[in-house]
Amino acid sequence: MFETPLRAVHERAGATLGTYQGTVLPERYTDFSSEYRHARDGVALLDTNWHALAAFHGPDRSRYLNAVLSNNISTLKDGQGCVALLLNPQGHVLAELECYALPDQIYVRSAAEVRERTHATLERFIIMDDVTLMDRTFDDASIALEGPRAGEVIGKLCGAPAGYASADEMPEFASVAVTINAHHCRLIRRSHFGSSGFELVAPRLGLPTLWQGLRDAALACGGGPVGYAALEALRIQAGVKCFGPDFDDTVIPQEAGLETTHISFTKGCYTGQEIVERVRSRGHVNRRLVGLEFDRRTLVARGAKLAADGKEVGQVTSSAFSPALARVIGLGYVRREHNAPGSLLECAGETARVVTLPFEPARR
Repeated sequence: MFETPLRAVHERAGATLGTYQGTVLPERYTDFSSEYRHARDGVALLDTNWHALAAFHGPDRSRYLNAVLSNNISTLKDGQGCVALLLNPQGHVLAELECYALPDQIYVRSAAEVRERTHATLERFIIMDDVTLMDRTFDDASIALEGPRAGEVIGKLCGAPAGYASADEMPEFASVAVTINAHHCRLIRRSHFGSSGFELVAPRLGLPTLWQGLRDAALACGGGPVGYAALEALRIQAGVKCFGPDFDDTVIPQEAGLETTHISFTKGCYTGQEIVERVRSRGHVNRRLVGLEFDRRTLVARGAKLAADGKEVGQVTSSAFSPALARVIGLGYVRREHNAPGSLLECAGETARVVTLPFEPARR
């Protein structure tokens, strides 16, 4: 179990803590509805310390990562980034990795709850390459600002990032060095629920004071701290899939619908490529991650079975109550015979409908 370095700050603020992505984090600060509105209409301040962090150094770092990950790392230039998958030879997803090219390293973020396996797997693949993996999980930490006014908050705190007219001009996964209230940070354009989002990676020791400055700025723009309960509702509503709940080492990329965002089909060989290519040539998978609407107001447990005509055809991976839709929504895997939009399924004695993702476009 990991623990956020901001735990004492959250406890002093009266936050309710819980476990999210294998990490002790705030579930909520005030009430769900207020936090949901902060994120949807203003700006949400998020503790995002459910990540494992690593830096790859050495002249072969780009070539090495390109040979083991599913996306094209070799073409990344300083300040650019992408998201990729670490697969096993059977094409199953071992980890999701955000990769950021810096002048002297490639900085990588993945899920903390599979940190040991991820780093061990990456270390094992280093054979003849001049590459060094440095674990940064307990040296660095992160905070996110997301919502329609997130770019405005960033602008007030540090001005326009170098090379851009404003923070909102940065493309997804771009990164740049900034200074906020004397804290040296890496600003990353990154969305957790489909809105305008930014992540700040900074030294772990200075995170509490950085958080307080960001909190004051968010409050001044009609937002504030938001826990993972509201984050989950917004994430699912936007159709954003999450490693751990929604895809893991039991699925292949196309089942989770990751082929357009996490995979390059032109970059050449990598571990698991043969399976990914075979699925593409076949043209379909036997099950697919889809959106689900439920006729209930209580959440559906992860792993809850989905049935059609009395036969099991899938299972739920995530669920949350959406105030915007006034119903419980979720994600889940459903066999292709029953996963067309509009299909009706049975779940815990009630009806679930398959819907097209996203449930509602995020506000930018």
